[in-house]
Amino acid sequence: MTTRKPHIVFYFSDTGGGHRSAAEAIIEAVHIAYKNNVTTEMVDFFKEYAPLPFNHVGAMYPYMVKAPRLWRASFYATDGRAQARMITATTWPIASRGAKALVRQHPADLIVTVHPFANTFALRALGKDRPPFINVVTDMVTTHALWFDKRADLILVPTKQARDNAIRFNMPPEKVRVVGLPVADKYCKPLGRKSTLRKKLGWTLDKPIVLLVGGGEGMGPLAKTARAIDASGLDVGLVVVCGRNQRLKATLEAETWENPTFIYGFTHNMPDFMRASDFIVTKAGPGSIAEALNAELPIILYSKLPGQEDGNVTFVEEEGAGVWAPKPQDVVRALTRWIMRPEEKKRVVENCRRAGRPEAARTIAKTIGKMLRMEKVNR
Repeated sequence: MTTRKPHIVFYFSDTGGGHRSAAEAIIEAVHIAYKNNVTTEMVDFFKEYAPLPFNHVGAMYPYMVKAPRLWRASFYATDGRAQARMITATTWPIASRGAKALVRQHPADLIVTVHPFANTFALRALGKDRPPFINVVTDMVTTHALWFDKRADLILVPTKQARDNAIRFNMPPEKVRVVGLPVADKYCKPLGRKSTLRKKLGWTLDKPIVLLVGGGEGMGPLAKTARAIDASGLDVGLVVVCGRNQRLKATLEAETWENPTFIYGFTHNMPDFMRASDFIVTKAGPGSIAEALNAELPIILYSKLPGQEDGNVTFVEEEGAGVWAPKPQDVVRALTRWIMRPEEKKRVVENCRRAGRPEAARTIAKTIGKMLRMEKVNR
């Protein structure tokens, strides 16, 4: 007789890349820990089960965040327990049919959510007779009230600040654990020698390398910042990752650069890029920050999404892992200071090492295993 394998369902949505990435990182860690003794499934609950027009939120998201002032205002206007209850109560009549279909069509032995809108609707649809329910918060610090529902069995958060927020929103403290932000296992490997990686990548070996990242869509003041660094007189190598922004990539490739400059589109080689670099200039997304911390890479944040990314900037600065530099000249000043003061850069690297949590995804996987009583499976 074959024993049925436990089945874990992950609720996510492609509103930004971080939710999908977090779910995939946890799934990877689960299969590392428990091999094929468990099955997993990802469900984009907005796309597949939300009513019109909400099922198009993923496609609309890149356009919504292009109005940062409106985004910020809506984020803070709705952030509070009373506001969250009002949102879920008023939208339940139109969301209930999809929520009930979601839990009925995707039976699970354990459910993991990585998106704030999934929690209350799914828990209400599940009712009392339900499988264990884990809420993995994927915003680093500024965590919206919709993340938190005390009916969840566990709420796993990336930082102490996020835990403080959960408790402020009346979550039971014993349910809220700080585990870090889950990222893919390839970002959690030993660092290796920068020179070896640079040789493999074909980069210059005798200059500090500045990695500039605009996210998957090549967002942020990427081109202006790269040009400012190149014109600054700093003797550096530049690595510019344009993501899926092919127009930006073509524009930068056509320019003449003073310093050795390497232009890339979307790449799966970011772990080696980070390990081979000396500094990273990036948007204040939680995934990018967690990955850079794991690579012990000093962080310059030059762009943020108002609302949920506000606290990320504060976190990086308070941890001593980097700086906020919203203008190209601010980026140049930060780089100049770290290059001219290697002892200061060394302290920042040490702070990154201390703040990083490369074990986060595996910790979550072990937590899932304990809830499913799988601890003895691979012994």
